[in-house]
Amino acid sequence: MSTPTKFVLDESKMPRHWYNIAADLPTPPAPPLHPGTLQPVGPDDLAPLFPMELILQEVSSEREVPIPEPVREVFRLWRPSPLYRAHRLEKALGTPAKIYYKYEGVSPAGSHKPNTAVPQAWYNAQAGIRKLTTETGAGQWGSSLAFAGALFGLDVTVYQVRISYDQKPYRRALMETYGARCLPSPSDTTNSGRAVLAKDPNHPGSLGLAISEAVEIAATHDDTKYALGSVLNHVLMHQTIIGQEAMLQFEMAGDDPDVIIGCTGGGSNFAGITFPFIGQQLRGKGKTKQRRIVAVEPAACPSLTRGKFAYDFGDTSHLTPLVKMHTLGSTFTPPGFHAGGLRYHGMAPLVSHLAELDLIEATAYQQTECFAAGVLFARAEGIVPAPEANHAVKGAIVEALRCKAEGKSQVILFNLSGHGHFDMASYMAYSAGKLTDQAYDERELAMALAGLPSVPA
Repeated sequence: MSTPTKFVLDESKMPRHWYNIAADLPTPPAPPLHPGTLQPVGPDDLAPLFPMELILQEVSSEREVPIPEPVREVFRLWRPSPLYRAHRLEKALGTPAKIYYKYEGVSPAGSHKPNTAVPQAWYNAQAGIRKLTTETGAGQWGSSLAFAGALFGLDVTVYQVRISYDQKPYRRALMETYGARCLPSPSDTTNSGRAVLAKDPNHPGSLGLAISEAVEIAATHDDTKYALGSVLNHVLMHQTIIGQEAMLQFEMAGDDPDVIIGCTGGGSNFAGITFPFIGQQLRGKGKTKQRRIVAVEPAACPSLTRGKFAYDFGDTSHLTPLVKMHTLGSTFTPPGFHAGGLRYHGMAPLVSHLAELDLIEATAYQQTECFAAGVLFARAEGIVPAPEANHAVKGAIVEALRCKAEGKSQVILFNLSGHGHFDMASYMAYSAGKLTDQAYDERELAMALAGLPSVPA
């Protein structure tokens, strides 16, 4: 019998709890601070933006948080997601390594983002909220929250980064099909947007700015809350259903990963695939396999590899609490490369904390080499990855070729966080030779880092 290609869990095996890595960390991460008092924020500080159940999850130290049954019922539309063995990619590379990928593109919105959009929408609906605002880059998060809002009767407004709004019209169409309102950011509907447009009417936008616009609307309207697609603790926790499923699927495969890889922008899909495995190592006290955990980010927005580990605002207009993270500076605007979901100035505090503890490593690649990896993967495995996911594909190929050079047969796992069916214009540009590597402005980076908030040690 040939070696199986895919490993599919029965619905009854879908995890019933989210995993909270905060319970297993050797040292706790630094707390978010109120920008006015520089004191740790409390639930009351977050109440204008989030329902209390999500606030409690944000600060929880419990290892397991139950997944509500109504949320699990929706998850059954696509979960458990499949784990694939990439036999054909292995053959194309001539590597002795075994490559596996967890495929999150099977969700209705085509990415991992509904794993947190659905519970966030449900908790808001349970709290009596009827309107949500959010930001999105490439549109995977915006379309996911639009989908979740339709399920629970919520009115969703999405501020999409202008460069992605123009590059990816079909993501916008998907949001509108689900019933959401999608606006380009910067927009003329908020003070934050109008201030930027007054200085530069052609500003390409950034995730930090889109967050400012969405937060401003939520903070000034009593009937509206804010939802975030990455970065925050509860968002990363919701994604851990990915890694928990992968663990069960590796038991089915009779294998165990040596290297685990995820692309990183804000950190959600990376956390989803890696946190359960990292937690296993932390609890094992050396008795479990010590795996290499690799975060792959865009060279044009390298928060982990070039950013400073410091307190910073999560948004451009400084409406959010201060969080300690690897940051390029809240005023930094990345160039308009096609992996719009990775164009964020900071990295999730929990992911940043793990990097400071040397529990993960980080690397960065240019977009053309990532697209080359995505095309190779598509021709071998048949799935066209999203531009964001191409970074994980690139990372996996690099590791597989390392195994080839060293003559090692290691097991590589990466998270294929979404498909690229709405991103074909970028693939067309790549095929036509029009896709170029873009560099950020070193002077702008230096200015953004020089402007970091002053927080006493």
